[in-house]
Amino acid sequence: MKIRIDHIKNKPYELHVDEPVNVFPVLVQMQADGECVFTGPLKADILVEREFDHLKASGRIQVPIDLVCGRCLVTYPSIVDSAFRIFFRKETARQGEVEDETELCDDDLISSTYSGDEIDLAHEIEEQVAMEIPFKPLCDEECKGLCPTCGADLNTASCSCRKEPINLKFSALKDFKVSG
Repeated sequence: MKIRIDHIKNKPYELHVDEPVNVFPVLVQMQADGECVFTGPLKADILVEREFDHLKASGRIQVPIDLVCGRCLVTYPSIVDSAFRIFFRKETARQGEVEDETELCDDDLISSTYSGDEIDLAHEIEEQVAMEIPFKPLCDEECKGLCPTCGADLNTASCSCRKEPINLKFSALKDFKVSG
């Protein structure tokens, strides 16, 4: 997924990606950590064009995934569908210097630097996918989760457990007996 800078002259450069997820180390690690399971190839359409003193890459990334609901523990299919825009600026010697404090503007948050005569978009692609995977996935906003007592999936069945609220602040002391 490397683009040679000299290919981007007066007209935009189009890149079409259709790769298995195992090409992207960050995504492979996320899958190994159990955050999700990628169920198909990563597809992306990216347009890179020259703008003033920088390059702008914009596009859309899609990859099918299976997630585990954080409430009911059911595995459900989903899709990462991310539109993005990143500005690339040529790295200069001055940028390599360490500064004490730097105030970032909005464009700095979607900016990256490159050196040499090519840009490798692989890291930017996997970063876009990683940012779209939810930290606490939900199969549905209305998911009722599991019963804390018997473990029944409250979306598909009901249980006869007590529904009184539990105050966890003093639950460790509930069986404490004072001998006098």
